[in-house]
Amino acid sequence: MKKDINFLPVEGVHIVIARKENLLGGYDWQVFLINQNDVPIQTVFVTSKGYGLKNDEEQKTSTLRHFFVEIQPGAHEVVETIMPDVFHLNNEYWVSYFIGKQIFDKKFIFVPDSIVEENLVTIPALGLEGILHA
Repeated sequence: MKKDINFLPVEGVHIVIARKENLLGGYDWQVFLINQNDVPIQTVFVTSKGYGLKNDEEQKTSTLRHFFVEIQPGAHEVVETIMPDVFHLNNEYWVSYFIGKQIFDKKFIFVPDSIVEENLVTIPALGLEGILHA
């Protein structure tokens, strides 16, 4: 049972929504998972979904599931591309992974309208500007 599993706090794993300039002079946005631990993370599952309100009506996206066998120390993986039309929603990324036999689990939620120009910072691990959720 879940209550019998000892979940330690997640450290060194981050979700970033970053932008890259495209050939048309606009931006493409992608979601990255960064492992800043000194050890690989394994059996990595990421579930993503968006939910919230638009014009006082409930709106939600499809739930997407992603799997990575292993992410090396200091490495990152592209989880998915994200469209700006969902930035007004809560964008949730639920990450579960193992280090050795220990399981780790955390929800990263980008609240509505947090993915904006004013919140962009340089993400050294990616060499891009983005929104870092730790």
